[in-house]
Amino acid sequence: MPVPLPHLTTLLPLLPLFLLPAVAWCQAGGQFDLCRSLRGSEAGPGWELYPCQPPPANMKEVMQIRVDPPGITCGNPPERFCTLENPYLCSDECDASSPDLSHPPQLMGDRERGGLITYWQTVTWSRFPEPLLANITLSWNKSLEVVDDIVVTFEYGRPTSMVLEKSMDKGVTWQPYQYYADDCLEAFGMSPKRVSDLAPSNLTRVICTEQYSRWVGAKEERVVVFEVRARFGVFAGPKLINMDALYTRMETMKGLRDFFTFTNLRLRLLRPALGGTYVQRDNLLKYFYAISNIDVPARCKCNLHASQCVLRDATLQCECDHNTSGQDCQRCSRGFESRSWRPGSYLPLPKGTANTCEAAETAATTQKILIPGGPKFSQLSKIAYVTFQDCECNAHSNRCSYIDFINVVTCVSCKHNTRGQSCQFCRLGHYRNTSLQLDHQDVCVECGCDLQRSVSPHCSDSGLCQCRAGATGRRCDACLPGYTWRGGVCTVNVCDEERLICQNGGTCVDLQRCICPDSFTGVFCEKRVCLKKGGCQDDSEGSSSSLTSHLYLLTLGLLCSTH
Repeated sequence: MPVPLPHLTTLLPLLPLFLLPAVAWCQAGGQFDLCRSLRGSEAGPGWELYPCQPPPANMKEVMQIRVDPPGITCGNPPERFCTLENPYLCSDECDASSPDLSHPPQLMGDRERGGLITYWQTVTWSRFPEPLLANITLSWNKSLEVVDDIVVTFEYGRPTSMVLEKSMDKGVTWQPYQYYADDCLEAFGMSPKRVSDLAPSNLTRVICTEQYSRWVGAKEERVVVFEVRARFGVFAGPKLINMDALYTRMETMKGLRDFFTFTNLRLRLLRPALGGTYVQRDNLLKYFYAISNIDVPARCKCNLHASQCVLRDATLQCECDHNTSGQDCQRCSRGFESRSWRPGSYLPLPKGTANTCEAAETAATTQKILIPGGPKFSQLSKIAYVTFQDCECNAHSNRCSYIDFINVVTCVSCKHNTRGQSCQFCRLGHYRNTSLQLDHQDVCVECGCDLQRSVSPHCSDSGLCQCRAGATGRRCDACLPGYTWRGGVCTVNVCDEERLICQNGGTCVDLQRCICPDSFTGVFCEKRVCLKKGGCQDDSEGSSSSLTSHLYLLTLGLLCSTH
């Protein structure tokens, strides 16, 4: 169940609780904090307009939290657990029915008072070797721009492996933000890197880091960080003094501003802390996840058309200026559409450009079209006169064309990946984001189907790609459990380390075959080699071997029929 937003009705910028100390991307002497100022001139006083943005806030105060799968939170039923530092003193208890012993999801975003630490906690890994997986989805229902490091604090050890993901379309599609593991190559097939290894040209690269996953003690190192300040420092310097350089890059480097933009974040916890050793099957009560705090320093994204952001009916909303409107000030207000909408710009420094929407002139938007045989037929001229105001193109085009032989006015040169008579459909290879209005510039989302693992680059109306055999995922960008990407296809595994385990000391090679000791043979090394005639005719062994072989064939058949 989502955790409801707190009841807030005042402006976010006016809440002292939300305001952060000097953080990146809001320094430089209060730049871009005003949308307009009154200036005097010979013609009289008038407004001078500037690009503007709301101040940053700790967005954990207004985030919705959802954890999956159902039942992953501990306490129902009550269970005991112990810590990695005291693995055999399992006297702690989690009980959802007791306020003092429960650890619900909302404790990841609460304000801790009086030194009392509260935290969310999962069930223990009692079902090992079944993976202990948990997803934590943070939602704001609004585009945000991160302005400082995202910090996740774990109470009893950081995960051995996890992924931070983001969505820019309110959870419809997801993309990785950063991978974390104690062994990146083993966990994700990626070479380990740090943000300090990145250059200006590849600053938006998604990396895997081992910096926040190595075991050094549950209490010594508790945080996992997505480093934003260090990325800003690549352009602005280590102390973020040269903010003008950062603002310039934000405008000129493709994809940089989008990299720091999101509507949702998701933590995928893949493997809990192990205490620097292998999993000890005799004591599984010490393996679990526990998070005490998540800090998300960010600001409302208003496309540089608003200096304030409000929480209205539990939804964040920019207080738009510059004759713009929409939740993100992403379009021109009605009557101010004489030119296409554009976001504000930091350039030229130091004041930037507001890119204000301007009032449309009636004479320029009203025209007469002569339509032979039209609805207003004149006996004298045999001509009908039709007058219309604007092209009905849902703000995706301002050009129309009349097709005389079918008596239809249609939009021309639809933008934003739209098509149709009124630019009301999405182009092939795109699908409609139903959470946005039809006139939103991002209403059509690219399918992004994996060209090797999907049947075609097109997707369904809900954005689902049609996957080839063995592939899965919204974009068919992953292989099903029991399959591995090999040779350009998802290939079924013959063996692995979890379900199809090589027996009798055998070793699984490339998930395709078991290398058996000299005294055993078979797909799973389940058969004893007969060295002497009649030496392996023990009925019990033969029955066991035969049964194992049949079980393998049955398992493989079930896998194939399922997928």
